[in-house]
Amino acid sequence: MSRTQPDRTTSAAWRVRAHSPLPGFGLSMGVTLFYLTTLFLIPLGGLVWFTGTRLTAVEFWSQAVTDPRVLAAYRLSVTAALVAAGLNAAFGLVVAWVLVRYRFPCRRLLDAMVDLPFALPTAVSGIALTTLYAPNGWVGRWLGLLGLKVAYAVPGIVIALTLVGLPFVVRTLQPALEDLDREIEEAAASLGASRWQTFRRVILPAILPAWLTGFAMAFARAVGEFGSVYFIAGNMPYRTEIAPLLVLIRLEQFDYAGAAAIGVVMLAVAFVLLLTINLLQGWSRRCQG
Repeated sequence: MSRTQPDRTTSAAWRVRAHSPLPGFGLSMGVTLFYLTTLFLIPLGGLVWFTGTRLTAVEFWSQAVTDPRVLAAYRLSVTAALVAAGLNAAFGLVVAWVLVRYRFPCRRLLDAMVDLPFALPTAVSGIALTTLYAPNGWVGRWLGLLGLKVAYAVPGIVIALTLVGLPFVVRTLQPALEDLDREIEEAAASLGASRWQTFRRVILPAILPAWLTGFAMAFARAVGEFGSVYFIAGNMPYRTEIAPLLVLIRLEQFDYAGAAAIGVVMLAVAFVLLLTINLLQGWSRRCQG
């Protein structure tokens, strides 16, 4: 009896695999590798190969790493992305909390609006923000009376990057907040903990991995953003010129090697950010487990 039971189990498992609606591992892995190689590895590898064949190490260093204009573009892209991701981390937590913990009219509409930057073309977002915050815009004219300039300045870039990065924080935090046991919060309150103590000692440790993941995703999205920033930035060298825009300028000047060199640096930054996001997601899964 003990000998036949494993055979039945093995036979049942084989039948499940045989009648699986998806192809087997070999075919699935082959399709996956072909798809990812065609879409990502070949184009990105071609970018690195093109840069390596057109520029020496010294030329690459001078054009993509130490050039003052390029450094200013890197600095602006990273700084504005950090500020935008920080704003999204703070206000995205509030938005996610409201959507998860409260029921109110038009809640589903508000929840759908969070995903609007995903569906809206980034160029449309940039045009809308420029129309709103330009010196003669609906909001910009009143800000101008206070001596505040948003469009064609760094604040406009931060606003555009905040717009495109908000969904990443909200959608990452929502599942973590939904899985949070409210009885733990009630127990903390019954023991005399204040709201701040409950948040700092009960809620924050539970959502911190997801919060950091959302921050990293919003930052990664903002570093490579182009469309929504192009119209509102003003594109002034050394002041409001971001790194993706500098790539376009080099292409328009037929400096393909210089554009590729900046692209390789941005590719390396993107790889580091994606690696960080994967590490944070792994930490989040371990914490939840």
